[in-house]
Amino acid sequence: MIELKNVTKFYKTGAGKQYVLNNVTQTIPSHTNVGILGRNGAGKSTLLRMLGGIDFPNSGIIHSKNSFSWPMGLAGGFQGSMTGRQNVKFVCRIYGKSDHEINEAIEAVKEFSELGSYFDMPIKIYSSGMKSRLSFGLSLFFDFDYLIIDETLSVGDKNFQVKSKAALRKKIQNCNVLLVSHSMPVLQELCDAGIVVNDAKMHYFDDIKDAIAMYDDINKQRK
Repeated sequence: MIELKNVTKFYKTGAGKQYVLNNVTQTIPSHTNVGILGRNGAGKSTLLRMLGGIDFPNSGIIHSKNSFSWPMGLAGGFQGSMTGRQNVKFVCRIYGKSDHEINEAIEAVKEFSELGSYFDMPIKIYSSGMKSRLSFGLSLFFDFDYLIIDETLSVGDKNFQVKSKAALRKKIQNCNVLLVSHSMPVLQELCDAGIVVNDAKMHYFDDIKDAIAMYDDINKQRK
C-alpha cells in the first residue's frame, strides 16, 4: 500500500509556481499493478519518482513499507565515468550482493542489455536508450515489491521490446509495477488500476480502462 496525505509538489518558474500535485490525499492498494497517464508536462514522471521515494513533495507525506526499484526508464543514478560493467558491480555492492551474485548479475545484465563492447565503455558516451537497457536489465536482477518503469518498454528495436515485455511479465508474477507509458495496449496488458495526473490532481481508478477513458476525454477537450 502507498499512502499520500495532503501532498503538494511544485516547481518555481518565471511565471510562478508550476504545480504537479496540489494537496492530494490518496491510497494506492497493495498487490496492484498501476499505470500512470497524463499529458506531456502533467507530472507523470515526477509522481513516479515520488511514489518510489526518489523525489519528495514540497509538503505532505508519502508513506509505504514496500521496496521500490529505481526508475527503469531513467539512469540518473549511474556514474558517467564508470563503464556499464563497473556500474552493475557498484550497484550490486550497495545492495549487499556477494561476489558470486555480482558475477551472475554482470553476465545477466550484459546479455540482456545487448550492449556488446559498449558494456565496457563509460556510460557518459551511451545514448539514452542504451542507459535504459542497462537500467532495465539491472532492475530485473533484484527483487523489489514494485518495479518503477518510465517508458522503458518503448526502448530499442521491436525484438528488444518483445524481450523486455516478456521479461517484465515474468517478473511481475512476484512483484508489482508502477508504469508510465503512452501506449494504451501496454497499459491494458500489464496494469490493473490507473492514475491520471491532470491539473495538479491525481485521479485513481480501480480499473485501468476507466483511467484510459478519462485520459482520452482530457485529450479531446484540449484539441
